[in-house]
Amino acid sequence: MEIELLEKENTPKNVIEHCEAVYRKAMKIAANFDDVDEELIRKGALLHDIGRSKTHGITHAVEGVEIAKKYGYSADVLNIIERHIGAGITAEEAVELGLPEKSYIPETLEEKIVAHADNLVSGTREVDIDFVIEKWQRTIEDSDDNIERLKKLDDELIKAFEE
Repeated sequence: MEIELLEKENTPKNVIEHCEAVYRKAMKIAANFDDVDEELIRKGALLHDIGRSKTHGITHAVEGVEIAKKYGYSADVLNIIERHIGAGITAEEAVELGLPEKSYIPETLEEKIVAHADNLVSGTREVDIDFVIEKWQRTIEDSDDNIERLKKLDDELIKAFEE
């Protein structure tokens, strides 16, 4: 159903393929946890970039929430879409970026999993945290806080389960 919705909203094919790759990565991460809502992760991962049917800018998360709301998705799914940007955005950073002033930091386990899976997928290819850090250092001005949040997510969701 979510793929059909992406297509109905004229989401570019490469974005749909990215969403599918993020879903696969999110399910790999979710396998580390017993108490995770896999159906919520599926919906959130597949729809996280639906706002890219309207814009490829940072506001795609806010646009995506409006689209998903139109189709009756629950607040849990809407929160995943809204909070998937990077490793989260503080209310102060949101204002600087032209977003409505509020926290976009992922809070629930499912929100964190989708956000981090999105970080670890470039296009349709899985990448490691070092790749993401290097990319953010090149593309995000004053990236230190963002990189710290990224590392914290990685520690919680990935590193804690490595031998």
